[in-house]
Amino acid sequence: MGLFFSIAATSLVQAQQDPQYTQYMYNQNVINPAYAGTQDGLNITALYRQQWSGVNGAPETITLSGSSPLGERSGVGLSLIADNLGPVHETNVYGDYSYRLQVGKKTTLALGLKAGVSFFDVGFSSVDTTTPGDDLFSQDVNETFLNLGAGAFLYGDNWYAGFSVPNMLESKHLDENSLKFGNETQHYFVTGGYVFDVADNIKLKPHVLVKGAFDSPISFDLNTNVLFNEKFELGVSYRLEDSFSGLIGMNVTDNIKVGYAYDRVVSDISVVSNSSHEVFITFGLAFPRKVMQSPRFF
Repeated sequence: MGLFFSIAATSLVQAQQDPQYTQYMYNQNVINPAYAGTQDGLNITALYRQQWSGVNGAPETITLSGSSPLGERSGVGLSLIADNLGPVHETNVYGDYSYRLQVGKKTTLALGLKAGVSFFDVGFSSVDTTTPGDDLFSQDVNETFLNLGAGAFLYGDNWYAGFSVPNMLESKHLDENSLKFGNETQHYFVTGGYVFDVADNIKLKPHVLVKGAFDSPISFDLNTNVLFNEKFELGVSYRLEDSFSGLIGMNVTDNIKVGYAYDRVVSDISVVSNSSHEVFITFGLAFPRKVMQSPRFF
């Protein structure tokens, strides 16, 4: 219980961090509203992440997101993010809107807005802090906050680049003796990827994600996937000073894709847990079009 509370309390005292995803390239709707509607049809993705396997009270994240084109130029999306860390439970519900501009023969720029609410709940009263009489940790916290975000997504047939700030409004969940606990700060995400045809039925897909808060150091993920026969995918990933990962994915049908990522933790937390796990499933339903579009692999 001591380690359980120490992890949770550390996260609260510091700026609250957005959930991290190893398979971010298949979950971009969550971090960038401009991605909504860039696919040719309805896409729904469910993802579950278990951080620091084996540690009681360690982070767990569940996301459910969907997006669809709306007319020729617009797109809409909806996402639900449930993030748990010990006694801390945060649920985010967001709606997205994007508008696409043709800036080249094969290049499109999408601009997006995100709006929603965050529900922040902390069950302090149920946690043994080993410090009786501490008023700060003697009462539960239940608060709701508005949130606004924005993003841009530039892409062609075989590449993409994105920038987003999904939480533009700062807020503090609890303020005690001039210390902010669970402070929400602005985070930014920079993404990029390319699809190389290296042989018949083999594609190389490098991706990068740079992330951070405006008042703290940046981090990044480097990832390379290999796609075989447009069906089966293997990949490796590295997160700065945190983990190495192995990824596997499969197009079960034309409409369903599943994936799994195993993170080998190398940061200081590895003394109590050396692994994290992440799974996702995506359902896609293409809309009929008068002109056949080039296949998309991101």
